[in-house]
Amino acid sequence: MASTEHVPSSGEYIQHHLTFLSNKEAHGIVDFSVINWDSVFFSVLLALVFGGAFWAAARKARAGVPTRFQNFVEMVVEFVDGQVKDTFQGTSSLIAPLALTIFCWVFLFNFMDLVPVDFLPAIAHGAGFEHLKVVPSTDLNVTFGLSLTVFLLVIFFNIKMKGAGGYVKELLFHPFGPWLMPFNLLLGLVETFAKPISLALRLFGNLYAGEMIFLLIALLTLSAGFSGLVTVGGWAGVLAQGVLGLVWAIFHILVITLQAFIFMMLTIVYLAQAHETHH
Repeated sequence: MASTEHVPSSGEYIQHHLTFLSNKEAHGIVDFSVINWDSVFFSVLLALVFGGAFWAAARKARAGVPTRFQNFVEMVVEFVDGQVKDTFQGTSSLIAPLALTIFCWVFLFNFMDLVPVDFLPAIAHGAGFEHLKVVPSTDLNVTFGLSLTVFLLVIFFNIKMKGAGGYVKELLFHPFGPWLMPFNLLLGLVETFAKPISLALRLFGNLYAGEMIFLLIALLTLSAGFSGLVTVGGWAGVLAQGVLGLVWAIFHILVITLQAFIFMMLTIVYLAQAHETHH
């Protein structure tokens, strides 16, 4: 008697794809002992891809006729450098490389959302891994890690440019003067801590929504099976899935690029504000 393979329900399918490959189950909302190994793996892998590609382009750069890849790398570098020069009026050798790293790294994070949702998880399942999430920017740990790094740099440059006393004085006296110090401090702290939170949640929310739409499109043929796909209705589902997936993927290219650009630009803006002195 032939056995039938269990076809997951829509809820089971989505839940499976939204589950990380973790070292343990989280206890409570915040559990710093949990490590999402898939997020760590793809973050490091994409960092190596970015660093290796740009290193190879720099090593093979020539003054004569450049290769297409060299042209592409130079275009990206010039684009980011132009954004930094237009926004950041201070002098720092860190800002441009930081902006370039953020833009390219976050873009590669987001680009993983264009990989078919079942492709890499199926390979991982064949290798014995139950779960695999391939988009690092759909992990709040990753987006908050990036935003908190930017937050620490903002604090560092504020203290470096104004001194610890000058930075505290700015929080206490700006924008309404010494008579409203408690209100100034409250307003300043809210503005300061809102920056990393908004950076992290904006990137996470947009990519999480994009991932969910791809999963919903995949549900169109989830329960059909091979026999169901050869029917007229089955082929209609495949056609609808293909068309919707293609349309959303094309639109999503704009989304993933825009989110990487926004994260980079806000980083530059926050660091530029840290270099400003209010009188």
